[in-house]
Amino acid sequence: MSKVVVFDHPLIQHKLSIMRDKNTGCKEFRELLDEISMLMVYEVTRDLQTEEVEVETPICVTKTKMLAGKPIGIIPILRAGLGMVDGIMSLIPNAKVGHIGLYRDPETLNPVEYYCKLPEDAEHRELIVLDPMLATGGSASAAITFIKQRNCHNIRLVNLIAAPEGIERIQKDHPDVDIYVAALDEKLNDHGYIIPGLGDAGDRLFGTK
Repeated sequence: MSKVVVFDHPLIQHKLSIMRDKNTGCKEFRELLDEISMLMVYEVTRDLQTEEVEVETPICVTKTKMLAGKPIGIIPILRAGLGMVDGIMSLIPNAKVGHIGLYRDPETLNPVEYYCKLPEDAEHRELIVLDPMLATGGSASAAITFIKQRNCHNIRLVNLIAAPEGIERIQKDHPDVDIYVAALDEKLNDHGYIIPGLGDAGDRLFGTK
């Protein structure tokens, strides 16, 4: 079973509270999502491998540590996942970014892939899949499935807010994918929105509603 990490850092919780407020405008919403994403990825990458290297400081030669192992890939789920990219790239500027887009078939209600562009060497990278809201988990699970179909298996899922239903779906479908969230909320309502949540993250991010 994959692990679920809920961040309780005071700065993350403070900024998330402002994002939840219905009176918070697009500009501030975007800035806060950027800041929280940066704070979260600091912990998401805590277990990355390092290696000892030799560095000459202005004083002497010393041994210190630098990143080793697999490089990072960032995969936002369109469109709301785009709002999390810049904050993460500010800490991992050498990461490569892919994109995956899904829509829900109106008849079958199943997620359908309409766009997927991954780094050429994605299968050799630690991939961080981004989506602010993990509601039913259907879209995130499908996105991870599509990524795995391209021979990628080192995957982590990062969400701003999750519902228990979404967590359960990911753990059932992808027990090898660890989940990192800033908040685990109460439940979903009859329309599939997270309660208390913050509404539609994409609409609030881009001002489309």
